[in-house]
Amino acid sequence: MIMKQVFKYPLEHINQKYKFLMPEGAEILTLQLQRGQPCMWALVETDNPSEARVFELVGTGDTLKHDGRYIGTFQLDNGEFVGHLFEI
Repeated sequence: MIMKQVFKYPLEHINQKYKFLMPEGAEILTLQLQRGQPCMWALVETDNPSEARVFELVGTGDTLKHDGRYIGTFQLDNGEFVGHLFEI
């Protein structure tokens, strides 16, 4: 039986790269704020082996250093900061 769960991946710092160990084939669901902290949620098959996946978080107007697949956008401080997450 395939076991699927939704896992949360908090983004601790703005304007940096993140490397998350995720079950292979994890499907990114959304990027949102939870109590003021940016978090990414993914649907995972818990029995799959882990793989490293890399994401880059940039602010509006910042240079994206790698080609990446867009994941989502969020705002902090009443829109003073707008962050965009890409998988690279």
